[in-house]
Amino acid sequence: MRSAKMKRMPESDSNALGLYFSVPFCRAKCTYCNFASGVYPASEHGRYVERLIADLEGSAAWAEAMGVELPRAVDTIYFGGGTPVLLDGALFAEISAAILRIFAVNEDAEITVECAPGQLSDGMLAAMVAAGVNRVSLGVQSFVDREASLSGRLHTRAMVLEDLRRLRAAGIANLNIDLLAGLAEQTLASWRASLAVLVEAETPHASIYMLEVDEDSRLGRELISGGARYSAGLVPGDDAIAQMYEEAVAALAGAGLKQYEISNFARPGLESAHNLRYWQRRPYLGLGLDASSMLRAQSSDLDGLVLRTTTTDDLNAYQDGTGSVETAWLGPAQRLEEAWFLGLRRNCGVGIGALCAEFGAEAVAPSLEVARRLAEDGLVAMDSDRVWLTERGRMISNDVFGEFLGLASQPVSRLAS
Repeated sequence: MRSAKMKRMPESDSNALGLYFSVPFCRAKCTYCNFASGVYPASEHGRYVERLIADLEGSAAWAEAMGVELPRAVDTIYFGGGTPVLLDGALFAEISAAILRIFAVNEDAEITVECAPGQLSDGMLAAMVAAGVNRVSLGVQSFVDREASLSGRLHTRAMVLEDLRRLRAAGIANLNIDLLAGLAEQTLASWRASLAVLVEAETPHASIYMLEVDEDSRLGRELISGGARYSAGLVPGDDAIAQMYEEAVAALAGAGLKQYEISNFARPGLESAHNLRYWQRRPYLGLGLDASSMLRAQSSDLDGLVLRTTTTDDLNAYQDGTGSVETAWLGPAQRLEEAWFLGLRRNCGVGIGALCAEFGAEAVAPSLEVARRLAEDGLVAMDSDRVWLTERGRMISNDVFGEFLGLASQPVSRLAS
């Protein structure tokens, strides 16, 4: 099928929708990965895309049945994974064409595709360009080949640099590179080497993550149990990982990449518009395996409520339509909690006046007391109208966010359908 460039609307809409597509296919499962992705045969790709398109086509009816607003205007589209670029270019074109049939994409929409270095075919690259993709995020994690290999990555530093060249030659210059602090055998010296290559690559955006230790990844389970598989014994300690993060902040600032969120750095005007919508609590529709959505209630009877949903993480159940969808209606109290822990992720922090305008000064008062206490502990800073994380607060951000939870009651309802 021939790819069509996505139609654009001449003006953006502050209430426009974001679309997220989960593509869970990988050539290898990284040891640290805690996403719902895996190694599946290419024969599954067509069936999966058919289901994605069916969900797109049924989204308006689903939204009506759920009683939520589904804006037709779209200003961000994000293909995440897994490894979306493993799709055949013709399948990607089918998704793009389906978006055109159902939604109106703004003229200046940001359209992002995640890319595993060394796995972007010429056909897929051509399909991306034809579809109007204007941003690519490369999951590099390390420019040290040995570290990448130990974590299950299949690329080399040379492959990454070649993909950057190809993307720029194709006209896609808005590029992001992910690095991960905490890989097996990683040292401060090797981390600095990766940072140096990132800076030299001159991408306008970078994401710096610290290793998450949880039971949702093979490496995390091994670290929790004290085992040695997946080179768990070679993972650097918490203090070393924290120092790596701090050095990354300084190095990227020196290269003109300003930190605007805990993990994200960009040149002015090139922040990730799609990720910003999550932290700004703007509406988005997630389609595919383990994809999340956030949409506002349509009915005046549900005024002030927001619907959050997450699809099943079972691939077979998703594809045959038997998987459950986790659904939660959040009232004003729960939305206020989200405003704090999502807003504090951003360097600009949380606007007190905006919170009071949205939720009322009386509702905001208890959380402001929490903020004042955290300010005394040096974890946040605040002035007359804003609260933001300090450098120390960013290092233990999850603990800070937890202080704003529990001030509200449980979600209004929680259903499975």
